[in-house]
Amino acid sequence: MSEDNELEAIKQKKLAELQKAASARATMSGLTEPIVLNDSNFASEVAKYPVMLVDFWAPWCGPCRMVGPIVEQLAREYSGKVAFGKLNVDDNQMVAGSFGIQSIPTMMILKAGKVVDVMVGALPKAQIESKLKLHLAGGSIYS
Repeated sequence: MSEDNELEAIKQKKLAELQKAASARATMSGLTEPIVLNDSNFASEVAKYPVMLVDFWAPWCGPCRMVGPIVEQLAREYSGKVAFGKLNVDDNQMVAGSFGIQSIPTMMILKAGKVVDVMVGALPKAQIESKLKLHLAGGSIYS
């Protein structure tokens, strides 16, 4: 009897994992623009996506304004694979402080809510994209 219960528990756990992966795919498939992140929604939004690039920026920052269109273009090109978010550091100092943001633009790649890469400065699209590809190459982002 205990073997049956153990098998059933394993089946239920696998089913829950598959449902979560399917939900993540469905949620990400429609994202073609960066999500506006703030102190209130940051944790919940980041938790929704297996892979997210967050652009920490400010409206007065010239290099940030150069990176913004690149992030928007990558959001369209990587729709369904990577979620993108933008966080205005002036308006959301709690999150910016918790990540120790001292220079902008700063872009962070998060996998399962954990920072796996950091890029500082106005980088060209090819360099940002190569970092994304590096983190996507490790296998399915839905596993």
